[in-house]
Amino acid sequence: MRLLFCGDILGRSGRDAVVAAIPGLRQSLGLDFVVANGENAAHGFGITVKIVEELFAAGVDVVTLGNHSWDQREIIPFIDGEPRLLRPLNYPPGTPGRGAGLFPASRGRKVMVIQVMGRLFMEALDDPFRALDAELQRCPLGARAQAIIVDVHCEASSEKMALGHFADGRASLVVGSHSHVPTADGQILPGGTAYQTDAGMCGDYDSVIGMKKEVATARFIRKIPGEKLSPAEGVGTLCAVFVETDDSTGRARRIEPVRIGGRLAETRPAV
Repeated sequence: MRLLFCGDILGRSGRDAVVAAIPGLRQSLGLDFVVANGENAAHGFGITVKIVEELFAAGVDVVTLGNHSWDQREIIPFIDGEPRLLRPLNYPPGTPGRGAGLFPASRGRKVMVIQVMGRLFMEALDDPFRALDAELQRCPLGARAQAIIVDVHCEASSEKMALGHFADGRASLVVGSHSHVPTADGQILPGGTAYQTDAGMCGDYDSVIGMKKEVATARFIRKIPGEKLSPAEGVGTLCAVFVETDDSTGRARRIEPVRIGGRLAETRPAV
């Protein structure tokens, strides 16, 4: 199976990059399933119903969120009725929505998507390791699901790496989101799980992690409140991770970065 995970979509530049690229990538790479992190898609803060529907129409199968899940309040009543929109699994019981789901893919196959959020330098949530372990035990790789994708939405690279090793052999892909910078450590772990610490951002890289560089830089220099952060509006880059799996086991055969458009050097997998 061929899978694509798109990193955090930030603002209009990120949305435009994803919407423009996904239909062609589905065809050229023969993609069976696409996941995108959309927690910064609405002007950098949260996501709206309209944007969710726009991403689905472009060919994204599942949208994950993160620490900005509820910034756009309209998504709170919407998320319970849309299983393809996932918030972190380790939110407390009673939180709207769900953190995992089993979804249909091509040729009758199924893909499990799970999102957990880290606790280092972030919110005091339930244990992401315990939550992830319980979900992986309920849906063993290669049994109910032919592939399992785990989005680890964390601040600390060490926590992302630990979650990757924790799930090794039990997931097809463990990939980080939240940091907005693509890492160069794409690899297949000993147990057969593809791993990358961060997929990067879908947005304008002439910025400070997607935000207008002048305003963001001034905050570091002056150390006083100033203009509100807002997304950079230049040409966006799509940053994603491509993974090919073995259908019989669900484990990864290869992992490669995808970068299209904007300022970063372009790279596409050869198929």
